[in-house]
Amino acid sequence: MDTDTPTPAPTATPAPELTDTPAPELTRAAARPQRGDELELTIDSLAYGGAGVARTDGYVVFVSGAVPGDRVRAVIGKRKRAWAEARTVEILEPSPDRVAPVADHPGAPWQVLPYERQLEVKHQQVDDALRRIGKLEGYVLEDIVPAVSQWRYRNKLEYSFGTGPAGELQCGFHAPGRWDEIVALTDCHLASEPANAARERIVAWCRDQGLTAYDRRSGEGMLRNLVVREGRRTGAIQVRLVTAEGKLDRESLIAAGAGFDGLLWTRQKSLGETTLGGETELLAGTERFEEVLGGMTFAISAEAFFQTNTEMAEQLYELAIDYAQPGGFERVYDLYCGIGTIALSIAPRVAEVWGLELVEEAIADAIGNARANEIDNVHFFAGDVRLALRELTEKAGRPDVLIVDPPRAGLSQKVVRRIIEASASRIIYVSCNPTTLAPNAAQLVEAGYRLARVRPVDMFPQTPHIECVAELVRG
Repeated sequence: MDTDTPTPAPTATPAPELTDTPAPELTRAAARPQRGDELELTIDSLAYGGAGVARTDGYVVFVSGAVPGDRVRAVIGKRKRAWAEARTVEILEPSPDRVAPVADHPGAPWQVLPYERQLEVKHQQVDDALRRIGKLEGYVLEDIVPAVSQWRYRNKLEYSFGTGPAGELQCGFHAPGRWDEIVALTDCHLASEPANAARERIVAWCRDQGLTAYDRRSGEGMLRNLVVREGRRTGAIQVRLVTAEGKLDRESLIAAGAGFDGLLWTRQKSLGETTLGGETELLAGTERFEEVLGGMTFAISAEAFFQTNTEMAEQLYELAIDYAQPGGFERVYDLYCGIGTIALSIAPRVAEVWGLELVEEAIADAIGNARANEIDNVHFFAGDVRLALRELTEKAGRPDVLIVDPPRAGLSQKVVRRIIEASASRIIYVSCNPTTLAPNAAQLVEAGYRLARVRPVDMFPQTPHIECVAELVRG
C-alpha cells in the first residue's frame, strides 16, 4: 500500500546508524552548524526519503533539493546532535548525473536524475535497509521492476488550494516543507490529460464563483482540496471537492462537472489538512467509479484505497502471486485487503481466500467486487488485524499463505506476533517502505521464518518512494 498523493521531497529521515554516538570531533558544540547557517556542501549519496547526504567535519547534513555529485549552498534548518537537515538555496556545481527537469512539480523531486539512475538508487536502498536496519542476509534481491510509464501514471491526485502573491486562487501542491505555500499547476505531469482537464474545469468554476482558499490560521475561506480519480482502463473520472463548512451553488457546480462519472462534495471540520472523513454528498453521477485490473472490474468508492498506478499495480500483484506459489489447494489470508484487489487476483488459483480490513466501506466494496466478478471462494471481514486475526484463524483454520500489504508505518509488534501465531507456511509481504519492512522481516526471521527473496517495483517514477515484495518461508 502506498501514498495516495504525490509528496514534495520528504523531510530527510536520518539513517539509523547516523543517530548513534557522534564522532569524537562532535563533542565540541562549535563543530556543529547552527540553525540558519549557510554552508557549502558536496553531496555524497541519497538517503531513504530522497534527501542528499553531505558531511562537514564528520557531521552529517541531509540536504533537500540536492543529488549525489552536486556542490550546493544550503541553509541549516532542524539541527540534532549528530545530524542536521538543510535546504538547497543554490547549486554551485551541478552533478554530472543531473538532467533538466521536465516540470516545476514538487511531487516529482527525482526528475533531475536520469531514470536508470533512479532505479539503481531505489534498488540499493532496499538492500541497504534490509542489511543495515534488519541485519538480514542470505536473501536474493532480484532486479527492480521498472515502471511502464515514467510520467502521467497516477490514477489519483489530491490537490490543495492556496492564495497567490496577488491574492489569486491557486490549486496545486504544497511547496517542499511548507504548509502555507502552494505551487500552482495548470498541467500536472503525473496526471493524464483528461484528469488535468477535469481539475481545470472545477478550478475555473471556483474562480468564477469568487471562492477563496481556506486559511488554517484564520479559519476563513472555503476551498481546501480537490481530489481527482481516474479509471485508466475505463476512462471514468471522479471528482471530489473538499471545503470548509459553508454553502455552494450546487446547480452551477453540477453544470461545471457535467460528464464526470461522479461529482462529490465533502465538508470538512478538521483543522488539519485531510481529505478523509467529513460529510460527503453525492452531487451527480455515482458514488463509485470502475477500474479494470488483471482482467477484473473493481468498483471504487470515494475514500477507498486503490493503488495509484494501475499499470504497475498489475505487475506488483502478479509478483506477489508468483511469490505465493499457488498450487490450487491453498487457504490464503489477505490482511489489509482494502477493496479486495489482491484477494480477488489470487482467488482463481487457490482453494479459498479470507480478506481482513479495518475500513467497513472498503469491505463493502470488496464484497461487491467479488460478486461482480463471479468469484465465490473469497470471504471478506471488517476488523482490526491486531484483534481479529486470532479469531479469524480459529474460524477459518491456519493459512497456507498469508499476504500482508500494510500502511507505510508497517506492522506493529502485536500484529507481527499475531501473524507468527497464524503459522502460515509462506508469508508474502507487500511493502511501500523498506525501512519498516526490514524490522518486520527481522522479527519474522527471529521467529523461524527465512527471508527468501525480495524484489523492488517502481510504482512512482520521479519520486523516492519504493514498493517491494518479500517472500518469507517458515522453517
